[in-house]
Formats: sequence, structure tokens, C-alpha cells
Amino acid sequence: MAGSPRLLFTMLSLPLLWSDAISWTSDHLVLPALTWLHLGEKAGDPREIAAALLIAALQLLIIAGIFRPLESLLPAERWQDRRLTTVDRHYTLLMLLGLFPLFSFLVLMPFAHLLGGGPATAEPSGLKHWFPWFADHPIAMFLVYYMVYDCFYYWMHRAQHAIPWWWALHSMHHSQRQMSCWSNDRGSYLDGMLQSVLLATVGLALGVEPSEFALLGLLSELVQNFSHANVRLRLGRVGWVGERLLVGPRFHRLHHMLRDPERPTLHNCNFGQVLSVWDRLFGTALYGAPLRPTGVSDPVVDADNERGLVAMQWHTLKRFWGAFRRPAGWRLGDVSFGPGYAPIHDDEATAAPAARNESPVG
Repeated sequence: MAGSPRLLFTMLSLPLLWSDAISWTSDHLVLPALTWLHLGEKAGDPREIAAALLIAALQLLIIAGIFRPLESLLPAERWQDRRLTTVDRHYTLLMLLGLFPLFSFLVLMPFAHLLGGGPATAEPSGLKHWFPWFADHPIAMFLVYYMVYDCFYYWMHRAQHAIPWWWALHSMHHSQRQMSCWSNDRGSYLDGMLQSVLLATVGLALGVEPSEFALLGLLSELVQNFSHANVRLRLGRVGWVGERLLVGPRFHRLHHMLRDPERPTLHNCNFGQVLSVWDRLFGTALYGAPLRPTGVSDPVVDADNERGLVAMQWHTLKRFWGAFRRPAGWRLGDVSFGPGYAPIHDDEATAAPAARNESPVG
């Protein structure tokens, strides 16, 4: 029992330590950087920026200190080397420590001000304005925020797979043959900007404060880092627990599986970001299927595995433009990419060899 007072003291001290860490980061890192960039208050509250940076550092600590060791202890797939995961680690470091904070406070924050949201106004907005009861029940309000946020992400994710020009961007995320805890931030920066603006717009409509939006993002990112991890953990299959409620590594690995030529639509499953209930509710949940290798069957997209970070971004933009400027790039459905990055729908790809009395290529 002697340790109980010390544990209680430590728990009570955590908010104070967190506040002190934010103050130090704001005073010694953020403010000097904003002064050097001549931004001043245009980028928002320096303490908010400092909190976002510390959240990113905390996320990296959890990925490297917990999720990565789990991959060594309980791997879902055993690889002779982890060469292909290196670029994903670079993506994560660059995103969390550079691009995401810059984009959030140099683009999203002014965008929020333009729409009359964010810290520019003290008037209640969104849920607090429509339902004043939520102002006195912050936990209930945050849960509603999260449900709406996660449901919107589910449908956005389905659109990324269904709209060919958006798949041209999102396909880079799926091209990884060695999916790991670093793979969550592997993606097109244009796609990331589009997602961020859409999610921020939903947050503004709901009246989410910047600090609350940062917490939404942190929780979502940590679950996604874990769900991408190369671990053979199953959260559970009984009732509304485990993967019947939350997205786990096995559930999400099925979403990243290679396409099965005999069941060509099987991979269109498990789109949930954090909550798997949306997949259950809208008929896209897949449980119990044997795990398959991850990646894509389209050789044009699979070639991302042999490229570096900059080359991957460039070729993804070429795929996007090849689809965006063609009518086929706006017609819903699974596609591969042909000469000039022209999108070829699956029904067209199988019909063409049949017309020549040939067997389709899986």
C-alpha cells in the first residue's frame, strides 16, 4: 500500500507536467519559430501548436516503443528483411514532425478563421449552439463528435476506393507489401490535404475546438497505427466487443489484402477507421477470412515498392492526373491503370480478353 500515495501523486501531477511541457515548448520552440517566419498570431495560439507537436512526439514514442516491439514478438507475417518498411517510417517521421503541424496551423487554422470557427470566436457553435445541453456535458459531446467524425471517415474511405481518380491517390497507401505499424502515414500528400480539409470542415460544422480536434486526431491515429501493425492479434469475436466494435490489426489487414481473382470484390471490406460498427451496419464487414498477403495486383501501382518517397509522390500524381482528366476516372468501380495512366475498369479488363477468346489475367 505504500506505493499507492506515490501513484496517486504521480497521476495528479500528470496534468501539471503536461501543462509545463506545453509552456516550455511554446516559449522555447514555437514562439521563436513563428517570430523567425514572421507569422505572429496568423498561425494561431502557440500553446495549441506546442500541444500538437508534443502529441506527435507521444505518438512516435508509442509506435516505436510499443507497436514495433509487438511486431517482433507476434508477427502476422514473417519477412526475411524489412527493407520495404523503411520508406513508411520516413513518411511517419516527416508527417508527424513536419508536414502535419505546418499544414494544420498554416492552412487549416486560417481556413477555420475564414469560416468563422476555431479560436477566432468565443460564441458557441455546432452542437453547443444547436443543443445547449452539450455545453454542460463535455464527455457526451466528445463522444458524439467522435461518432460523427468516424462515420464520415468511413464513407470518405469508401469513396477513396470507389472513385478512380481518388483511388489513383489512395492506391499508394495500399501498395505496401510489408504493412507495418509505420504504414498508416504512407500516402499521397494531395490525398492527405483533401482528407484533412474534409475532416476539418466536418469538425467546424460540429463546433469542435482545436484542442478537441487534436485529441480526435490523436486517438484515431494511434488506433490506425496499431491496426496497420504486423501483429497476429485478434481483439475478439463475441458480441459487441473486440473487433465487433473496434478496428484491430487482423480486421484491417483483410482490408489491405491482395485481390483474389476468384472473388474479385472480397477486398472491398473493412473500411472503418476506429469503429468497425459502420462496416457491420452498412454490410462491408468481413470476419474470419484467412489472412492474405497485402498489396495490390496492379503492376503500375505495385511499382511504388521500388521507389523512394519523392518518386512515389510524383508517380501517384501522374496516376491521379491520368484518371482525373478522363471520363473513366469519374465512373465508380475498381480500376487498374494502363498506358498513360488511363484507368481501366475491371469489367472492361475481363471483357477485352474474352472478346479475343483469351483467358483473363488474374
